[in-house]
Amino acid sequence: MKVLVIGSGGREHAIVDALYRSDKVSKIYCAPGNAGIAAMAECVPVKDTDVDGLLGFASEKGIDLTVVGPEASLSEGVVDAFRAAGLRIFGHTRDAARIESSKEFAKRLMIKYGIPTASYRVFSDYDEAVEYVNSRPFPAVLKYDGLAAGKGVVIAEDAESAREALASMLLDRSFGQGSVVVEDWLEGPEFSFMCFVDGDNVYPMPLAQDHKRAFDGDSGPNTGGMGAYTGLPFISEADRDFAFSEIMCKAASGMKAEGCPLSGVLYGGLMKTADGIKVIEFNARFGDPETEVVLPLLESDITDIFCAVADGRKAASPRWSESVSIGVVLASKGYPGSYGKGAGIEIPEHLSGKIYHMGTAVSEGRLVTAGGRVLMPVCKGATLAEARAEVYKIASQIKCDKLFYRSDIAHQAL
Repeated sequence: MKVLVIGSGGREHAIVDALYRSDKVSKIYCAPGNAGIAAMAECVPVKDTDVDGLLGFASEKGIDLTVVGPEASLSEGVVDAFRAAGLRIFGHTRDAARIESSKEFAKRLMIKYGIPTASYRVFSDYDEAVEYVNSRPFPAVLKYDGLAAGKGVVIAEDAESAREALASMLLDRSFGQGSVVVEDWLEGPEFSFMCFVDGDNVYPMPLAQDHKRAFDGDSGPNTGGMGAYTGLPFISEADRDFAFSEIMCKAASGMKAEGCPLSGVLYGGLMKTADGIKVIEFNARFGDPETEVVLPLLESDITDIFCAVADGRKAASPRWSESVSIGVVLASKGYPGSYGKGAGIEIPEHLSGKIYHMGTAVSEGRLVTAGGRVLMPVCKGATLAEARAEVYKIASQIKCDKLFYRSDIAHQAL
């Protein structure tokens, strides 16, 4: 099979890596890809939101399967366009992707179908939003109702920070035209639950936890994720079963009942509160950086799963390794604020584990930084402590004076 992967980050590198392990795949293309992906796939200079360009390339090359990585591609309707052209594609339609692209749509879905989540209100007027937030106890959870590359959520600790965030979202239009969802504050450990979903068929993946804050001790600004791991001791089998049946399966059946069935990955950002497990958010695609620690545990051929979901037929239950895994993100200094690009990177040969590229490029024959999150070494092990020791050993051997990383990934488990 010839396969096209859409996207350019660590998530897409992990998807390409999983496809590369398949005996059924003869050629992988990635649009636009990155320097690390180029070792396994032919990178194509087409933007992930250029639907016409992607469709033209897939048609010209006779692509047998396309896999969508980023949410922006889904929201642009790439799946709708490919299906209309009779091309097989793994990913949700634009309507189904609203479970991520519209926080208000997702909240209405959860309330309607009895999926546990925080109570909320939606505002498009700045003054009304400020008045409501000030009438409630802090902290306040403020979510931009649209796509914001993982940066559209603010936990406001006081009235001043709430006003600043609301002004940014509603007056300055930092993320574009849109409203704001104000949610009640929930407390407890967060975790990520990803499932392959086709209509009512839901196939669970191993649970993971990512680390959103930039610095050790879960301090500093929110990021797209500074590391992740599997093997969560604070989530019991009963917790997982509840999350699967009462959250993930209910969301899948609810979306089908609404006339926009899911046909890709459903990501549940969940929290274990004193009142039980509740939904913080849904995403309509593989999480990043969770994908980088989950997919290396897949023992089934991912091509079979992708094709079954894309074709709308039941798949065999995926097989997963009993090992655990952990990954640490090496990010450009200054991220998630402003940062430089073009710093040289030296990666020693023959390192153990995997090193996924998130934001790299090749300039004048050398590997350089090209994004906020740059690299993510990932290791597996029989225990989390074993895998963690190995992944930090690898991180310490990667040479670049413009990168930083957290030293406490998986601290909640260890």
